[in-house]
Amino acid sequence: MAILKIARMGHPVLLQKAAPVPDPTAPEIRRLIADMMETMMDAPGVGLAAPQIHVPLRLFVYRVPEARGGDDAEDAPLAPSVLINPEIEPLGDDIRLRWEGCLSIPGLRGAVPRPWRIRYRGLDGEGAPIERVAAGFHAGVVQHETDHLDGILYPMRMTDFRLFGFEPELSRAAERAA
Repeated sequence: MAILKIARMGHPVLLQKAAPVPDPTAPEIRRLIADMMETMMDAPGVGLAAPQIHVPLRLFVYRVPEARGGDDAEDAPLAPSVLINPEIEPLGDDIRLRWEGCLSIPGLRGAVPRPWRIRYRGLDGEGAPIERVAAGFHAGVVQHETDHLDGILYPMRMTDFRLFGFEPELSRAAERAA
């Protein structure tokens, strides 16, 4: 396994639509997934899409850490997982702002409007079908990583750039407001 170089905002690979993975069980895909898992954990991050490591394929790795999971069963902690060729369907009209960061945009955070509940489908690392309903943090991570597969970075989804800034400045502002 290897720690991979993460593309940063401005690199063209982050702005293109990724190609479907033809064979999720191919040895090179299995190696890629293992390297992506190691890279995500080392970063540390909660998600990493293949385009972020310069591979324009429709797959990502993700997790919901214990501290980030909610009380809702649809937002429970989730061990590191892979999703290949994902499809997302929003469930309901509940759109909420969620603070997001990105390994390709280090040091910044922004509030992004996202559907609170989604259904997602795709394949796991063995090529078996996955279908889940997710809410809250879990739903946000899946949407964020799927956006990477479509060449979308989270600032492109933002509606209020007053809610965008460097992490230390946002933390200080929150402390002053509390």
